[in-house]
Amino acid sequence: MTDRPLVLATRRLPPAVTARLQRDYRATLNESDEVHSPDRLVALAEGCDAILCCSSEKFTAGLIGRLPASVRAIATFSVGYEHIDTAAAQARGIRVTNTPDVLTDATADITLLCLLGAARRAWEGEAMLRNGEWVGWSTTQLLGVHVTGKRLGIFGMGRIGRAVARRARGFDMQVHYHNRRRLPAEQEEGATYHADPDELLGLCDFVSLNFPASAETENFLNAERIARLPDGAVVVNTARGTVVDDDALIAALQSGKLAAAGLDVFRGEPKLDPRYRELPNAFLLPHMGSATIETRDAMGLKCLDNLDAFFAGKEPPDALV
Repeated sequence: MTDRPLVLATRRLPPAVTARLQRDYRATLNESDEVHSPDRLVALAEGCDAILCCSSEKFTAGLIGRLPASVRAIATFSVGYEHIDTAAAQARGIRVTNTPDVLTDATADITLLCLLGAARRAWEGEAMLRNGEWVGWSTTQLLGVHVTGKRLGIFGMGRIGRAVARRARGFDMQVHYHNRRRLPAEQEEGATYHADPDELLGLCDFVSLNFPASAETENFLNAERIARLPDGAVVVNTARGTVVDDDALIAALQSGKLAAAGLDVFRGEPKLDPRYRELPNAFLLPHMGSATIETRDAMGLKCLDNLDAFFAGKEPPDALV
């Protein structure tokens, strides 16, 4: 049926999502999963009614201005949408949607993995085993940082931040948080609010960065703020790489000011700062916060729910512009 909308999928999609996309739409797929250049995206979008993209593509104002007039919607396979110039999209009359809610638990789980992995020197232990370097138990071998009962400062208490707090309470951690606005008491669940982020930093045995990338949060964790942390603190970032000043974080890990860091996101990824790979006290993951079968299926199907609503003349559930 040629009357079905044509959708460009910029990356390879999970099988369940691909099946539904092909069932309900005409689809241009990316079986090789390569990241297309801007010129290639413009060419592939010719005649398309919508684009289903990922955070790996940067829809700048310049790129959006070059898109064919046929493109009326962009559904991003992500919660964050800093890779899309939404003002430019709005000016072109292009609807933009994202995928909130469905990846909250998976990302909170990976946050705890980063926290525990960094604190307990998990990758060093695994490397010791895999490299055949373990010679037996020792009283001083791979001594890490105790987690239970420690103070956790969560910066950004949205859906993911609150989910991290619920998990941290399972370790009897004392939860403190900073947010643009204080949460209602029922959402705090006993967490202590700090209006001043710099005040909170001085109390943190562990820091979890969970706010979105924006001009306000660019390089939030810089040298000045790291200096406010207690010596031996542990930093976890599962938000976006841009919220951390890499030079400052790396220097603090090298000097021992920080005991460790657990990172799932990086500035300029996949080309992270190579110095991180040389740090034994950096627990590193390749942006896999939402990487479960169930979560990635839910994200893709949410993209299609939004497109279904748009092409039916309804307001998409997760419309940004």
